[in-house]
Amino acid sequence: MIQNIFITISAFVGMEFIAWAAHKYVMHGFLWFLHEDHHVLTGKPLQKNDSFALIFAIPSALGFILGSLYNNNILFYTGLGILFYGIAYLFVHDIFIHRRIKVFAKPNNTYLKAVLFQHRKHHANENKEDGEFFGMLFVSLKSLKVFGAKNG
Repeated sequence: MIQNIFITISAFVGMEFIAWAAHKYVMHGFLWFLHEDHHVLTGKPLQKNDSFALIFAIPSALGFILGSLYNNNILFYTGLGILFYGIAYLFVHDIFIHRRIKVFAKPNNTYLKAVLFQHRKHHANENKEDGEFFGMLFVSLKSLKVFGAKNG
């Protein structure tokens, strides 16, 4: 039981690093044609960028399927961790940051302000190159200090 929780949490945390690398080197690389519409206001409810949700769902689904077929807890609970990261992405990125569904108020929390700041700074550059802040959940200490100093 504890081992399965550890696998799930490890997969979730690992996904932040994988998502960072995929965002920097794949989305801002050879798959820019799918990600580009995310950096410009289109006004459309769906973007080509949304296809990445399906792409990232593949390893999660494979973890569940292969983990179940072969009675392999590592694969199954890795798939679960990836799924939980996808759910976090939906709430943090799509709903909280981009307000695709307007349910969250402006945050007072230092961490949440830093998350918004870094993502907005990332989107300030509409180009494929010269971007910064490719992660979603991990924020820099510098960003935390900026918003912590304003509150403290």
